[in-house]
Amino acid sequence: MSQRYSISQSESDVQTAVVPASTYRLQLTPAFSFAAAGAALPYLASLGVSHLHLSPVLEAVPGSAHGYDVTDHGRVREELGGERGLRALAAAARRRGLALVLDIVPNHMALPSPLRLNRPLWEVLREGPGSPYARWFDIDWEAGGGQLLLPVLADPDAPFTVDAGAGLLRCGDHAFPLRAGTAGLPLPRLLAAQWYRPAWWREARTSLNYRRFFTISDLIGVRVEDPAVFAATHAKVLQLVRDGVVAGLRVDHVDGLADPEEYLRRLRAAAGPRCWVVVEKILARDERLPPSWPVAGTTGYDALHRVDGVFTDAAGAGELARTYGESTNAPAWEDIAATAAREVLTGDLAAELATLERWAGPHIAPAVRELLLASPVYRTYPGGPGPGPRTLERAAARAGTAAVDGVRALLQRNPAFEARFAQTSAALRAKSLEDRAFYRWAPLLSATEVGGEPGAPAVAVAEFHAYCAERERDHPAAGTVLSTHDTKRSADVRARIAALSQAPRAMGPVAGPDPQLAWTARQSALGLGDVPERAARLAAALLKAAREAGLRTSWTDPDEAYEAAVADLVPAGPLELPPHLAEAARANVLGMTLLHLTMPGVPEVYQGSESEFRALVDPDNRRPAEFPGEALAALDAGAAAVTLAEEKLALTATLLRLRRSRPALFRGYAPLTARGPAADHCLAYSRPGGLVAVATRLSHRLAESGGWRGTTLPLPPGRWLPARGADPSAPWEGEADLARLLAAGPVAALVRAE
Repeated sequence: MSQRYSISQSESDVQTAVVPASTYRLQLTPAFSFAAAGAALPYLASLGVSHLHLSPVLEAVPGSAHGYDVTDHGRVREELGGERGLRALAAAARRRGLALVLDIVPNHMALPSPLRLNRPLWEVLREGPGSPYARWFDIDWEAGGGQLLLPVLADPDAPFTVDAGAGLLRCGDHAFPLRAGTAGLPLPRLLAAQWYRPAWWREARTSLNYRRFFTISDLIGVRVEDPAVFAATHAKVLQLVRDGVVAGLRVDHVDGLADPEEYLRRLRAAAGPRCWVVVEKILARDERLPPSWPVAGTTGYDALHRVDGVFTDAAGAGELARTYGESTNAPAWEDIAATAAREVLTGDLAAELATLERWAGPHIAPAVRELLLASPVYRTYPGGPGPGPRTLERAAARAGTAAVDGVRALLQRNPAFEARFAQTSAALRAKSLEDRAFYRWAPLLSATEVGGEPGAPAVAVAEFHAYCAERERDHPAAGTVLSTHDTKRSADVRARIAALSQAPRAMGPVAGPDPQLAWTARQSALGLGDVPERAARLAAALLKAAREAGLRTSWTDPDEAYEAAVADLVPAGPLELPPHLAEAARANVLGMTLLHLTMPGVPEVYQGSESEFRALVDPDNRRPAEFPGEALAALDAGAAAVTLAEEKLALTATLLRLRRSRPALFRGYAPLTARGPAADHCLAYSRPGGLVAVATRLSHRLAESGGWRGTTLPLPPGRWLPARGADPSAPWEGEADLARLLAAGPVAALVRAE
């Protein structure tokens, strides 16, 4: 069921962790609790997964649909069934040979309503910087004139009342604790005497004086770099690890931490060597995870980008980009990204920028801004060399070499400034790319996914092989994902959209008063196809896209007239791919599934995505899971896989079961090179432990050029049988004719006969 891996090549004593064969992500909500997850265990065990990956389980804001708004690190969330329910789920999973992985949230807590739900924050509001909990949060008391800004009021003129008996200050539905000895003061003096200042929510943009998660002011940053804060916020999770309830941890938003490596070393020491740990870390295409981090690797967005990219046609993507530019007058991708970054830094993150500029001083403040804008990666790390040479070169042209040198010197001598610079850089990159520029660039929506490069989305076969070989060498137990709770479009929707890169003219004419959003609407409709509640789901996703793009409307300043017309862009009926592209989409779906489940790493199946899973951006992708238990049982009973949903389910179950029962098959990595006129359309590799994976790429281009035409694939030594429905009388040996090997479908998984 599991493997072991070295968690750090630099450690003097080799430590090992138990590695999942695969994980299955479940989104827990009050409507889908630990008990509901327990009811799904028979199906999930049959599917072949080894570990259940649970969304955050600690106490959160009541009714939270995601759990990332933690209010109490010391308690398992009662709305999910509490600690008793979690332990019961773990025990039931163990009886079926499964274990649990938890998603943990070390970077931030909720600033909830009511505020008293976050007890540490409540005590800071009552007692100020003298509170023992003041060390929990990054609060700049000086910037706030000795008060913590609380941007929670909907109305800037809302009246305050004092409830002296309860020791509370009230404003509408909000209640705040009164500082001792202030209850009898006149209201103006009372407000001035508090350790906080309740304010209109719009003040957060310019006056906020606490660190937050990205630009979300009701998620306040937590200082887990403080050993006492780490101990307090991780005690329950670590107890669950020590008790064997939890076998692995996914660390959410590791880039938000002041010193990720130090945090991970502390977590590793506390969790022990057997706990599997991966980090949610977005890597640029040429960036690598710091080798000194004691983790298995990332959660897998870097793998997602490579898998998506190898099924994208570079020439077609370029043609779509040109057509998009002509029809929308949109700038080039690089210009869109640069404009979005400057907007976010000087607007949404104005308070964060002001803090850094104040710390830097007026002479080098402009260089701080330009360095942040020029960074080619999400962030740098404390103790490292600071911003890389490319960053400094680009910034020097804008701010002057002397000023840039001044920032570099400040980064080197001031650890607090270095950490806050890096944290702001991560927030800037995420908000300007993922949540703005990606919504302004619509030539090929499958390319606008976290970790991707929309301006150059295609990945060559040689690049894919190099990535996999490097991953097998450096992080063989890292995660791989295709669909997650955060992807803007599920893998199957992206697969359908990516097929357009093979036939750009299939996009058809796009016109109207807002051609940019019209492109988004058409591609989203083609990607979603005919699904339940299609129109409502598309309309919701388009409205979110328009607000995130911030071109004509936004979350904070909605244009009601414009937004009322957004739903008119939804096609009246299902918009389906033409037959030739539907077949190309099928090849993409099955090919992406094959690579995901056989390439180096630990694959994660997002709830319901083992079958055909078409979903748009959240909350659409967090809809209640549908487990295809009856379909799986029918396939196991010998039914033929007729639909794409059945084909995908059969392929997924076959490979997950192999990963669980025969993990040695998935060790090592060796590219296989086809021979013949259509060799470029074959992506194949072996796992020297005894598995061969063969996928068809750009299948529509292949069909246009005449098919395989005698193209063959040399196989490693041995006799090779299909992984599903193996026929010992007809093994493959030596060289396989691809037209025969792939006669039944666009992919093949072969296992060496024993």
